[in-house]
Amino acid sequence: MTADEIIEQLKPLGRDSYKNVMFKHGVPEPLLGVKIEDLKVFQKKIKKDYQLALDLYDSGIYDARYLAGLIADDRAMSRADLQHWLDTATSLATCQYTVAWVACESVHGRELALEWIDANDEMIGTAGWATLCGLVAITEDSKLDLEEIQRLLLRVQETIHQQQNNVRYVMNNFVIAVGCHVAPLTALAEQVGKAIGNVTVDMGDTSCKVPSAPAYIDKVRQRGSLGKKRKTVKC
Repeated sequence: MTADEIIEQLKPLGRDSYKNVMFKHGVPEPLLGVKIEDLKVFQKKIKKDYQLALDLYDSGIYDARYLAGLIADDRAMSRADLQHWLDTATSLATCQYTVAWVACESVHGRELALEWIDANDEMIGTAGWATLCGLVAITEDSKLDLEEIQRLLLRVQETIHQQQNNVRYVMNNFVIAVGCHVAPLTALAEQVGKAIGNVTVDMGDTSCKVPSAPAYIDKVRQRGSLGKKRKTVKC
């Protein structure tokens, strides 16, 4: 199937009620309103397809871009591909999920993430910290630069409350991700979470809330899942 053919099949699956939900989360037109569960039906059929993912993303349609992230051949994605996706993103959701998911599972994730978190732009910063969240969740501790992650945690502690709105949200998520998935740094992540306290984020006209890092990490501890890695961050 081509990207155009897939988009034609997606159109009748769109629902105005779901579009309205996505509008509240800051997703602009073009938007079809296709639920993720319906997009995953296409994912199961396609599995991975590098060029098709690029073509779907370039349609500019949010739903097609989400599907592009699900089917992308992450290891085949070039640095230029990933930067293009970020440069042409039109919503924080695309930056935080689609771009970051594919970036963290590519060979360029760490390099790009460290570059993106230094940008004075909310969308770029969001993509950078979200990519770091994914990296610590899927990468074995032995392959992580633990000293670098310690420095990043302390950077969060020192700067989170001065950051732009959604960047604060994903920085808090980074503390949670390290605490839950990087066993040698769980204690430090909890300390940082306590030090930063409540993180205020304007979530718009939604019911979403900012999780408490220490409470979230403790909940994972109670489940006996601390230090467990994820096979993928895509969902």
